[in-house]
Amino acid sequence: MKKILVIADGAEARAFLQRLEDLDTSENTYHIVYYKDTTLPKKRSEQFIYYRFDPTSAVKLSMLIEDVDFFQVMLILGNKIDMLATYEIIRKTSARLPIVMLDKWRLELNDPHTMVVQMQERIANLLSNYLPDIPLWAQNIGLGQGEVMEIKIPFGSAYVYRHVGNIEQKRWRIAAIYRNQQLILPEPKTMLMPDDAILAVGNPNVLKGVYRSIKRQFGQFPLPYGQNVYALIDMVAMNDAQIDNICNDAMLMHAKLNTKKLVLRVVNPKLGKMFDKLKSYQNSASIDVLFDFLNQPCERILLGDTELNYIGLIITDKRFFTEHIELLYKLKIPVLKIGENGFFNIRHTVVLSDESDKIEQLSSVIFDFASQLGLDISFFDFTADMNEEREKIIEHFENLSKLFEERVRIIKTDKNPIRELLPQSDFLQYVIFEKRLLEPRWTAWFSTEIEMQYFRFLDKYQLFLPYES
Repeated sequence: MKKILVIADGAEARAFLQRLEDLDTSENTYHIVYYKDTTLPKKRSEQFIYYRFDPTSAVKLSMLIEDVDFFQVMLILGNKIDMLATYEIIRKTSARLPIVMLDKWRLELNDPHTMVVQMQERIANLLSNYLPDIPLWAQNIGLGQGEVMEIKIPFGSAYVYRHVGNIEQKRWRIAAIYRNQQLILPEPKTMLMPDDAILAVGNPNVLKGVYRSIKRQFGQFPLPYGQNVYALIDMVAMNDAQIDNICNDAMLMHAKLNTKKLVLRVVNPKLGKMFDKLKSYQNSASIDVLFDFLNQPCERILLGDTELNYIGLIITDKRFFTEHIELLYKLKIPVLKIGENGFFNIRHTVVLSDESDKIEQLSSVIFDFASQLGLDISFFDFTADMNEEREKIIEHFENLSKLFEERVRIIKTDKNPIRELLPQSDFLQYVIFEKRLLEPRWTAWFSTEIEMQYFRFLDKYQLFLPYES
């Protein structure tokens, strides 16, 4: 049985003592030092022993500490002078006795055996818990630094209808789910639902990013990659029709997506009508046209522009994409590789992948992009065997379709979907932008993985979405 010394005075001390009386204290004995009757609670239990004297009396306080083997001291006093005087008496009597001190004055103590509880910070943290869209983190559990956080999943979150096993959890974990006043211990196949609250455990800085990611709703793309659209125009390598095509598509993306600016980078500029046309775009407040007259390498230009302009979507043509695929992969930014007939001919988007877990992780971007552009999503299910992973991803897409009123067609076929799609030109394909796509082209002809066949659609519209395993 532990003996706790509580030195109490003031309204906070009275509330604390009343709280102790209400709790089950059978394992501890509390020795209460007070000097005002108004500090005492109405009810008094057997586990409470009371001493009425001034705690700044060195003789009386030190004698009590020497006579009783206390496990810990709680200092809750309403006067700063009394607090410091009492603290000094305790430390002169026992240099290592653990002390918990309620500090209302921001005292500066260099004492490894004293835990200082900042009253103003605790109240501020408590009040902030009642604000909307503020993460709730455990203050009295673990380190109390934010490594345990409760996050509510709103409607429209990118995490809605996702399976726990397909959510990337590096340096953090979903420890529990609260749904309809019930606790759920999650398994990999457990699906998150709107209005769930998850208990997340992990690195505090990582959890802050997780919180922002969960609260981010559809209609935000190209966030979280960036806020601006970027297109690179090479006036030597492109003819006027190709320049017009990429400019029109870039402006369409800028108008339809939630972007702030369109950045047009012009390399190898040539004087003429097209140069004047590009220059005229500078009259728009939301379009920046940057001319490069120094013949710098494309890699240096692209790296500098994406870093300085918070780029979230890069628009390029087939030639530039195939020549600089490694550079584009390293940037970790979505790349829209345009087709030949103009984006206004696109009627739907296509998910063509056998990587169910990766597609589920990227599903929020897929739905966000399609919904902002008003395009349907066609999900090709071409696998011979319906396994559990495939059932989960189909269920995931169907649920998202209902929630966001975005049409998703599940196309079950035993035919080769590439052969079915090759003659068509009215679709955009989503491609998982992985490192394996950088392998030599000839190796893809011998691969049975459909992702490796992306090059067969290079003449069509494709959105390459960065993915890190």
